[in-house]
Amino acid sequence: MTTRWKLVIEYDGSGFCGWQRQASVPSVQQTIEDAIFAFSGERVTLHVAGRTDAGVHALAQVAHFDLEKQVEPHTVYGAINYHVRPAKVSLLSAQVVPTDFHARFDAKARSYRYLIANRSAPLALSAGKAWHVPRPLEIEPMQKAASLLLGKHDFSTFRASHCQANSPWRTLDVLDIAREGEVIVFFTKARSFLYHQVRNMVGTLTMVGAGQWSVEDFEAAFKAADRTRGGPTAPSEGLYFQDVFY
Repeated sequence: MTTRWKLVIEYDGSGFCGWQRQASVPSVQQTIEDAIFAFSGERVTLHVAGRTDAGVHALAQVAHFDLEKQVEPHTVYGAINYHVRPAKVSLLSAQVVPTDFHARFDAKARSYRYLIANRSAPLALSAGKAWHVPRPLEIEPMQKAASLLLGKHDFSTFRASHCQANSPWRTLDVLDIAREGEVIVFFTKARSFLYHQVRNMVGTLTMVGAGQWSVEDFEAAFKAADRTRGGPTAPSEGLYFQDVFY
């Protein structure tokens, strides 16, 4: 009898090519699938709520897989955490779910966090965990520009050229920006995102914060629905896949 398992996973994306398994380079997916094989003897396929790129981190990624071997949740939890070592991957929980549960297709929304270290000094402790922007950024105009993105829109201006989504239209539920000391925190939530959408939104909003663009410039670029009118893509190390909502 096959059992379907739901995993909640935390990982540091710095040492991976991203979530998805690829030949000859380490991925989060392969690391966990190999750990499952090590304790169960079964080759499984992990299905994930949202794939992440190289360098992107996760606070509570969700994935599922099917296993023939009958084991207890504490065994799955302990065995995966043991066998993924020394990779910077941590299984936060493992639970049995109905066989029709799907980590990706059942998700009602996903959220991301992006961190900018806004200070002149280089990063030591948080290197690889935030985007270092030494020039001062003003929060208020960024917040004003971000509010224009809420709701259903054509997000082509923030869509990577090789995005495979059928449509550029998405509904953005939340895009909050706050300063916590030297760190600027972006939090966004939607049912789904286009490829590089979050990083492109952040990169373009920093142009407003730095005074390179006015809010009106930002709005014009957004309404143009043209990626060439948008700002730079923020680097991957500041992005965190935060949560999945079912």
